[in-house]
Amino acid sequence: MNDFFQRKCEGDNQAVRQSLYEGTVYLLPATEASTQFVIDVWSELRAAFGELDPREAQFSLSSDEFFARAGQLRKLFYTTGLFHRHVCAVTQSVGFPPDEHAFDPVRLRTVTHDGHLNPSAQAVYHGHRDTWYSNPQSMITWWIPLHDVQPEETFEFFPDDFARSVANDSEGFDFDTWVADGQEKRIGWQNRLTGTTAQYPQLREAPQGRRIPVTCRAGDILLFSGQHLHQTRKNVTGLTRFSMDFRTVHLGDHNRGLEALNVDDRSTGSSLKQFISGVDHCEGV
Repeated sequence: MNDFFQRKCEGDNQAVRQSLYEGTVYLLPATEASTQFVIDVWSELRAAFGELDPREAQFSLSSDEFFARAGQLRKLFYTTGLFHRHVCAVTQSVGFPPDEHAFDPVRLRTVTHDGHLNPSAQAVYHGHRDTWYSNPQSMITWWIPLHDVQPEETFEFFPDDFARSVANDSEGFDFDTWVADGQEKRIGWQNRLTGTTAQYPQLREAPQGRRIPVTCRAGDILLFSGQHLHQTRKNVTGLTRFSMDFRTVHLGDHNRGLEALNVDDRSTGSSLKQFISGVDHCEGV
């Protein structure tokens, strides 16, 4: 399993990006930028949950109250300039020129203990490719845990399905329809009904081959192509798992068609028109 993850971004950034499009997954040690990112996120988490330990707060608050506080944080992280600048700093810290990229801002992810038993959260546990959400084939997903994580509370990759067409219902997803009622779905889980009423593309067959779970420390940087098939695991650890993620697209690669091969994405529209330009937000980082 350890051989699956590359621990260094070797070579120039163009070579690293090409390796990502071919299926390489990087698990990089925390940088100064990602560590500061985690510190600033935790500051907001502690402020939102007051005297409660955020990882245990789900057991002291009603489900509605926990959801409301998490929702306020999601909106804060997604829309605030400070966290846009964190994206710029993190990408730059591992050799990705932020001014050459567009990015989809950071999202807070919360996977509660026994969350898989909540009907409104079922979409979180669907196997999927990120590209099935009308995202470009050149998109790279960046995932950063806010605390040390073990396999039982993270997610797993199905690398043998990276280049294999799998049964899915991505044809039912259209980006313009998705955002027609506002940006709440892009920010993530701002409405409790979304999980049961919205169309979330999902895997419609059993994955083949290896299942590679994620283990890493707070602030580590996980990088993978949006083409990778993956799935959140059921969290029964007794604690809520918190992580942050964002997505980047190298605009030059996108314009030249340098990207992962599309084997089964049939979603329509394009999310890229709502990505944020690194040129506009990364000056001085």
